[in-house]
Amino acid sequence: MTDIKKDSLQGRTLSIDALRGFDMFWIMGSSELAIALLMLGKSNWALRLAAEFRHSGWNGFTFYDLIFPLFLFIVGLAIPFSLSKYHRENRINYKNAYIRIISRTIILFFLGLCINGFLDFNFASMRWPGVLQRIAICYMLAALLTLHIPSRFQFLAIGIIIGVILIGYWLVMRYVPVPGVAAGEYLSREGNLAGYIDRLLIPGRLYYEFGDNEGLLSTLPSLATTLSGVLTGRFLKSEKPQVFKLKWIFISAFITVSFGVLWNFSFPVNKILWTSSFVLVTSGCSLFLLALFYWLIDYKGYKKWAFPFIVIGMNAITIYVVQGLFDFGIIVNIVIHGFLGYLGPAKDIFFLICLVALKWLFLYFLYKRKIFFKV
Repeated sequence: MTDIKKDSLQGRTLSIDALRGFDMFWIMGSSELAIALLMLGKSNWALRLAAEFRHSGWNGFTFYDLIFPLFLFIVGLAIPFSLSKYHRENRINYKNAYIRIISRTIILFFLGLCINGFLDFNFASMRWPGVLQRIAICYMLAALLTLHIPSRFQFLAIGIIIGVILIGYWLVMRYVPVPGVAAGEYLSREGNLAGYIDRLLIPGRLYYEFGDNEGLLSTLPSLATTLSGVLTGRFLKSEKPQVFKLKWIFISAFITVSFGVLWNFSFPVNKILWTSSFVLVTSGCSLFLLALFYWLIDYKGYKKWAFPFIVIGMNAITIYVVQGLFDFGIIVNIVIHGFLGYLGPAKDIFFLICLVALKWLFLYFLYKRKIFFKV
């Protein structure tokens, strides 16, 4: 069932909550705010930096392309911690674990459908895939694998699974022919296999004309992203010294990004297709960010600066769902509409600042009352 409860914050790895909050911070309207601020300058460097807060058109990589894979990485990161409660004296309570995993999956998937307009009952034009749907599937598969693979084999087994997924996806995308498409067009918008399968099997509206960025085949490499988080969570949960953990997270980040950059030459980094090189580059960047947050918060003990992100991170799914179903801008406009006419070119910036602030205050209200919506 959905957990809405007054929870204790003791014993948590705060860097995980802070990193989750940092990730969600950009989805709350902060990316649009950053673009608005940078566009005021009109300089070449400002315009180039503003592009980092938008998704790549096709091949390529921007900061904003990292947001979703970072969240999936954090979903995997939290799994070893959340499942540990079902381990007692070398035994696993499979029944309760399955109830928790399956209920979370169903709730996440249904919430994703609601955000996409499920309750409008206009199924023919509805978009069925979505962010929460992909999170639900990746969470379920990663959690079941973590639950059933013995702890002593997890690093090796999950590592092999990730390798098989990434290499297999590359081979399938590269060599499985798409009817009516020339061999050299296997990664084009019109000719890629993932898009072809989406057009063939997914009803309703797709994200782009020729496929969906949360489609069927591309969910497999996104599972690899989540599993990379699981491996990192297992390592973070170990009894190794913090300095040892930091060193190897940084090293792993550098190696992972390097392999992703090299693979980019034959299998370009592409968020919509969630290519194998995209998995490696984003997993490496996620490791870098985790190492930075872990070093500052859990190792050095600098926690005050991260408090705004922790507030968001403790209810990340809450704000994603609520802002998808309710327009916070209505409240903001009621309060500040009279000021906007006096602000000139700064009115959009002021509106976005108030919008982000209102969402944060909503989450702070929940945080102060120790109400955390968990699925």
